[in-house]
Order: sequence, then structure tokens, then C-alpha cells
Amino acid sequence: MQQDKGDKGMEYGQKMSLRRRWDAIQVTKTAAIWSWVAVAAVTMIVGFAWGGWVTGGTAQAMGEKMALDAVVTRLGPMCVTQFQQSSGKEQKLKDLEKTDSWQRSEFIEKQGWATMPGEEKPDSKVAAECERLLLVKK
Repeated sequence: MQQDKGDKGMEYGQKMSLRRRWDAIQVTKTAAIWSWVAVAAVTMIVGFAWGGWVTGGTAQAMGEKMALDAVVTRLGPMCVTQFQQSSGKEQKLKDLEKTDSWQRSEFIEKQGWATMPGEEKPDSKVAAECERLLLVKK
């Protein structure tokens, strides 16, 4: 008399193939649903942490920052051109170099080089870019 070992008629000592074991699995609906929830959660964690996914608000902020940086990059050379057209530019460049690093942007703003045509006030970010360009060209 052969006892049922739960292997559906297989002889004792004979292993079930992967295909037969797969066919023998009976998953409940609850287990399937929780598996799907877990897979969705892991997918989102991996996507946001390492996949580069961002929320709409973050994408908007990144786009605005990139646009502002592009504008400042384009206006920096205009500031340098305004410096080049000013009288006594050699002395003003020496004064800029002597100025403390944290006051250089303010110095450029006071000279009016960071005030773009059509604007009333200088832009501090343009002044910082202008400072970088002026001191690199040196």
C-alpha cells in the first residue's frame, strides 16, 4: 500500500518538475491582491528613489530653475559688454578684484553693468554671472 505523499501519484523519491510544481500552486485571491499591492509599492519606491521619477510640482520647479539659469547665462555676456564700454574699465576691474568676494556682485550692480536695457533695477544673478566672467577673462 502506497501512501499519498501529496505528490499527485508520483513515486516516492522522484522529484516534481518545476512545471508540475507551478501547476500545483493554488493562490488565493487575497494573496494575489496583496502581491500586486507589494509589487506596485516596490515599483514606486524604486522609481522615485533611483529611477528619476519626480512629481509634477518638482518637474515644474526644475523647469523654472533651468529657464532662469539659461536667461542668466545669456545675460552675463551683455553685462561684460557693458563693462567693456564703460570708461576707466581697467581701474574698475582692479577695484573689483580688491573687493571682498561677497561684495563683488553688489559692486557690479552699483556700477550699473548688471542693469539690462529696458530694466530699472540690476539683477543680482546676472551680476554674479558677470563677476564670474570678468574674473575668468582676467
